[in-house]
Amino acid sequence: MRVLRHLEHVAAPLRGAVLTLGNFDGVHLGHQAIVRRAVQEARAEGGQAVALTFHPHPIAVLKPEKAPPLIQPLHDRLAMLHALGVDIAVVQRFTRTFAAQAPDAFVRDLLLRHLDVRHVVVGWNVNFGRDRAGNVETLRVLGARHGFGVDAIGPVTAGEDRVSSSAVRRLLRAGDVRSAARLLGRRHRLRGRVVAGERRGRQLGFPTANLHLKPGVLLPQDGVYAVVADVGGRRLPAVLNVGMRPTFGQLRRTVEVHVLDWSGDLYGRWLEVDLAERLRGEQRYAGVDALKAAIAADVARARTLLAAPSADA
Repeated sequence: MRVLRHLEHVAAPLRGAVLTLGNFDGVHLGHQAIVRRAVQEARAEGGQAVALTFHPHPIAVLKPEKAPPLIQPLHDRLAMLHALGVDIAVVQRFTRTFAAQAPDAFVRDLLLRHLDVRHVVVGWNVNFGRDRAGNVETLRVLGARHGFGVDAIGPVTAGEDRVSSSAVRRLLRAGDVRSAARLLGRRHRLRGRVVAGERRGRQLGFPTANLHLKPGVLLPQDGVYAVVADVGGRRLPAVLNVGMRPTFGQLRRTVEVHVLDWSGDLYGRWLEVDLAERLRGEQRYAGVDALKAAIAADVARARTLLAAPSADA
């Protein structure tokens, strides 16, 4: 997959583009349905599936005080678009000037100037242009004028729940990673580089890898989670702790992973963990022995839960 920074930098129009556009934060089941339709249409027409996404998040520019944390960093978003079959991803810089374009100017002066658009596939509730005035009907009118078709996908549901990025964020904030996985179509993943910590886990007999995540990425509710860690291509059961470590009176939130059945140095490596189940909330214990007993119980429960056939992912 080619990744292009800003449509304005494209020297010649990208030929045969089947375009989809959006933030795609989380690349949940709704996004997947949209992207798969665009890829399918591109293959049928012998064109290229082009995904236009925005960075930073539009709300972070227009109303920074209301900007949501990201479900995943841009790198992971692009990796998932690639896995879905997108040929070209355009990361468009979002600015106030960009946001001020009228919907028809956005299509005419930006999209059609740089893309040979044959078809557009979007979500049913898409909005674009100044004051978010553009929608599916706007696109259909402009498509009839400029010669491209429009498909609107959704809404997509998982059980009785409508799939959306805001719904995924709400579930993760509540620690309900199992329900979030239903909307994502996979377990929620945290990805970070292992950095040096205070080595308290090692002193307790449960060595942990401290993860440094990209700033602005949403963390699940503080607590202890059963997770699956990817260590050099090996998928191993693990226990994740997110929080302030109240037993030690810590004032800084940390993300720590104890990988079961593993010994070795992880410092400096990238580590991915897929969240399977929240085991408990964060608690303050009377002393080190009580904390060690709680961690041992967490490890035993995580091992049993992740070994169950229904835990496969």
